[in-house]
Amino acid sequence: MNDPARIREALESARTVAVVGCSPNPERPSNEIARYLQRQGYRVVPINPGHPEILGERCYPSLAAVPEEVAIDIVDVFRRSEFVAEVAAQTIARKVPFLFMQLGVVDAPSARLLEAAGTGVAMDHCILVEHRRLGIPPKSRNAGGASGVTPVSRNGM
Repeated sequence: MNDPARIREALESARTVAVVGCSPNPERPSNEIARYLQRQGYRVVPINPGHPEILGERCYPSLAAVPEEVAIDIVDVFRRSEFVAEVAAQTIARKVPFLFMQLGVVDAPSARLLEAAGTGVAMDHCILVEHRRLGIPPKSRNAGGASGVTPVSRNGM
């Protein structure tokens, strides 16, 4: 868990990030970080049962509701810690290779289950902070400039 080499590998190889708890409110950390990921060339799949679309992408009520043909490489969780177990189970069922629990989100039993299933885990880590810290270049399909987004430590939901 929280292995820098595995985090780097996940961020470098990923194309699609499911943001669980993505808010339509641009002032919320989940929205801010999802926008950053889009600018870095990742496809963002927002997960929030209350909205049909966020950031120009179709929004799904749960990770399990995302069609199987949509490959997800990373799940980024912006839910309170008590909701991680359900997201972890759906992540394992989909065989997603990596899961981030954002800053302040901690669920060690779920992390152990994910790792036992072969899923990499970053717990209490911000995907934006890690992306910047590791110097991951933007994906080629969107080689845009600086984001102007600052790291955040608040939970999105």
